[in-house]
Amino acid sequence: MSPLDEQETKPQAAAPARRPVRKSRPEGTFSRRTVLAAAAAGGAGVAAARLLTARTPEGVVVPITGGLANARGLDWVSPLGNHNAKVAHLLRRTTFGYTPAELEQAQSDGFAKTVDRLLETPAAEPPELAGAETANQMKTLPLFDFQVWWVDHMLNSPTPFAERMTLFWHGHFTSDYRKVGTQSPFLYWQNLTWRRMAMSDLKTMLYQVTTDPAMLRYLDLGNSTGRAPNENYSRELMELFAMGADTFTEDDVRSGAKALAGWREPRTPEIVQGQIEQTIKNTGKPPATPPTADAVKTGVFERNRAFVGGVSFLGVTKQWDAESVIDQILKQDVTAPYIVRKLVTQFVAPTPTDAYVKRLADGFKRNGFSVKSLLRDMFASPEFVAPTAYRALIKSPMEFMVSTLKAIRNPALTRLAVSQSSGLGQALYDPPSVGGWPQNESWVSSNAMLARTNFVTAAIQQTRQLPPSDNAHAQFLDATLGPQTLKLLNEANDDKRRWSLLLVSPEFQLK
Repeated sequence: MSPLDEQETKPQAAAPARRPVRKSRPEGTFSRRTVLAAAAAGGAGVAAARLLTARTPEGVVVPITGGLANARGLDWVSPLGNHNAKVAHLLRRTTFGYTPAELEQAQSDGFAKTVDRLLETPAAEPPELAGAETANQMKTLPLFDFQVWWVDHMLNSPTPFAERMTLFWHGHFTSDYRKVGTQSPFLYWQNLTWRRMAMSDLKTMLYQVTTDPAMLRYLDLGNSTGRAPNENYSRELMELFAMGADTFTEDDVRSGAKALAGWREPRTPEIVQGQIEQTIKNTGKPPATPPTADAVKTGVFERNRAFVGGVSFLGVTKQWDAESVIDQILKQDVTAPYIVRKLVTQFVAPTPTDAYVKRLADGFKRNGFSVKSLLRDMFASPEFVAPTAYRALIKSPMEFMVSTLKAIRNPALTRLAVSQSSGLGQALYDPPSVGGWPQNESWVSSNAMLARTNFVTAAIQQTRQLPPSDNAHAQFLDATLGPQTLKLLNEANDDKRRWSLLLVSPEFQLK
């Protein structure tokens, strides 16, 4: 079995239904061998090699690399010693790709100024989604429109790092439409909340997560009372959201559930009206005591539903509430490293060293658990631009699709991206579990790469006027290519074919 064929035994991030075999491939599509090569390269390590140059038939200078090439992986030299390459690397890690104009502006500003702009510019609010605020049992929030709304904002927002962070927190503080439902504005509110809190401090974030209406429903805290505490949220708050597995006891879970009991979901006027109409439909008359609407968009605490009395939680016995529970979690030695490692594997390296995580975690705690300060330290660290960091991460499906649309400058294809997102393995508001989406190598399989190729093919075919491709390899791939990609680009004789090859290449899958 060849190294390329071995990739078919990898765990699959997504398994879209196979399409019928065509008798001939239309222009812009690729053979299964090309797709498998991309899958093999995307999941393999990067070897250092000597950088040479050659000319394409069009006279465009494209680098090639020597060595074993695709035998067990790709073969290139990190260009991160170059300032412009560092800036492009920063944008690939912190945004959903870029247009040539956005790259040129960032390179003109420089690395440090670009970091400042990404971190310090307040998040741009998305336009209001029609019907979202008034969603109820009778007028549900259309899921597809909700997904398109967010992808539109990913593409067009003047603060793309805020969208990148919103997606990160959506995968970390997970909720999904299947449990929360679309008969309320709760998931819509959650999206707005995650964006607004994205670079605040961890205490503020954990409190907002705990009292978020969609989270109250998703992990059942909204049904938890002192007499019948539900343990779901208490467990996931510690295990997935703040501390990590094996850092607490089952007694802590039970005590946390009691300490957090008493919250309920808020009721909007539209939800109340829907409840009244439903009662009339079922009984023929309105309820004797109609529910009343709440004036807030967060959970509502009802003391008479809470637990009364002291419990022992993470080594301390007393009467607790949500704020004191979060304070106690922040005092645990494991909390800062856990959050740091989650962010580092998203933005820096798939397997960071313990020393690097500890260094960042120490600063994270010193700065009051400020996420913005942590991110600044992370981007300023030597590890972020080390040669081993270059193309060490794999784009998630959403990053891949949005960066593709930015590259070909066709923001009108957001509906295409949403329609194919499930096949690629990352449908918004529908993560596979409470643990969120996988990362890096988990996205690589022959089926996943084939789904990405199908998306590129559709995007190219639906773009009437593609940008010139002559310099695309430099703008989007730092003019640093493996020999297989170089060979295919050298053989391309028009913009459509060249763009298709570039976007499906292993190099473009990486960041």
